Amino acid sequence: MRRVYLDNNATTPLLPEVFEAMRPYFFEKFGNASSIHQQGQQARGAVERAREQVADLLNCRPAEIVFTSGGTEGDNLALLGMMKPGDHIITSAIEHHAVLNACKRLEEMGCTVTYLPVDGRALIDPDDVSRELRPETKLISIIMANNETGVLQPVGEIGKIAAEADVYFHTDAVQAAGKIPLDVKQIGCDLLTIASHKIHGPQGAGALFVRKGTLLQPLFYGGRHERSRRAGTENLAGIVGLGKAAEMAREGFGDGSVERMAGLRDRLEHTIVENVDQVGVNSVEAPRVPNTTNIYFDCIEGEAMVIALDLKGLSVSTGAACSSGAIEPSHVLTAMGLSSDRARASIRFSLGKQNTAEDVEFALGLVPEVVGRLREISPVWKKAAVSHQPSALG
Repeated sequence: MRRVYLDNNATTPLLPEVFEAMRPYFFEKFGNASSIHQQGQQARGAVERAREQVADLLNCRPAEIVFTSGGTEGDNLALLGMMKPGDHIITSAIEHHAVLNACKRLEEMGCTVTYLPVDGRALIDPDDVSRELRPETKLISIIMANNETGVLQPVGEIGKIAAEADVYFHTDAVQAAGKIPLDVKQIGCDLLTIASHKIHGPQGAGALFVRKGTLLQPLFYGGRHERSRRAGTENLAGIVGLGKAAEMAREGFGDGSVERMAGLRDRLEHTIVENVDQVGVNSVEAPRVPNTTNIYFDCIEGEAMVIALDLKGLSVSTGAACSSGAIEPSHVLTAMGLSSDRARASIRFSLGKQNTAEDVEFALGLVPEVVGRLREISPVWKKAAVSHQPSALG
């Protein structure tokens, strides 16, 4: 059976070029980057080349890159590494759980947290950030591109507010990397998180940009790796893969691959809306990354639709992979005002660089069929259909 993968916001497949770059570091170039012999120095050189590649993607100094195990560690290092009891942090109600749960931990430690609301498009009002600033505000942490809706937040405006208030600014750019150009100078952030496996690199690698002069308390204690900001022997092959993926992501802004992906997303989105009744695109009026669409299908359960599509060879999701199986509806969709039923009826389609026009046509052939079949057995759909029938006395 043919399989098509449209869940790239959960993870992306490793590109062949990335794997080939990694291959030598599993075998003949396997050294520890802290060793002084030849294998160690080969490893050190590879780590530093990858650091330069990631720095080029973010337009920063290589020394400002800290390698991590991924987005969750990067977010935790940014928040827990900056805050101390008594400090205040401003974040939003639609953050990834890597930030939200880190903020819960900060509250347990004696910090105070402000969770900003969003409007019906899932956008934060920068003026709300200004209004919530306090003398004890230490950090602002706002996601750049939401993992469920793809909505892009006005991080440039928030960066200016943070700078004027002399407050540190962190942004989770895990879902933005590789989809839009990133420039930490234009954003005005002090910390920025990316993850390798969201840009067609390997799982288990990531990076945190830490602006020069930003003092960061480490999460791990051990050796003096990463300039004493992240102890532990470097994940050599993973870091090499991240570097290559970052290089290819940067090239993607000039070779048309991002525009092609956006065209496929738009084809998928528009055709579903035109051909399936009682559907709509969440956050359609907001700026979004080019690969993501989140569509609600009234009168069905999103989880049932994911399973039905999966049985026919199409992989999609109801939202964040880390929340799969959650009983509660998406915190992102409910924060922007969707009812619980509509939030549960929403499906995320997210494309990657490997997807083709044929993949989109395959999905378009399945979605109306599956929606129709699920609605046939839906008591909610049947009730709605009866209520719209003309009266027998009419």
